[in-house]
Amino acid sequence: MTKGEKAKARFKEGYNCAQSVVAAFAPEISLGTGLDSQRLTAAVSGFGGGMGRMREVCGAVSGAVAVLGFLTGYSDPNDSAAKKEMYGRVRELMNAFKDRNGSCICRELLAGTNADDGCVPEERTAEYYRKRPCADLVETAADLCAEILQKYNRS
Repeated sequence: MTKGEKAKARFKEGYNCAQSVVAAFAPEISLGTGLDSQRLTAAVSGFGGGMGRMREVCGAVSGAVAVLGFLTGYSDPNDSAAKKEMYGRVRELMNAFKDRNGSCICRELLAGTNADDGCVPEERTAEYYRKRPCADLVETAADLCAEILQKYNRS
């Protein structure tokens, strides 16, 4: 099962878009951080719906950026080379996602679906999954993240 398939399955279990992507990488992240899947998904829970359902940057993309940070991020604020490398990986991810989907912005990705931006999440019904591209976007973000990690030998 690919990382994208794992992320899509988590989304269909009810996790939000960011949590789904992070959950797909939880075993690898846990090895490096000691954080379990529950803590990891809690840490990114606010990124869903384009940051708290504000419909800004897609939560799947935010989750993938979090994964890149957990697995390839820097901690020395003075390490300019590490910053440059990290920002390059994030830009690569976001550009590839944008190329495949036309945008990285939640409201643009959900255009025409009548998705609101209120605080109350919609009930996950068959109709929800039929009208929303989110499960596929989660799959794409996780697969792109896995490709980047493999490219930089970080997975």
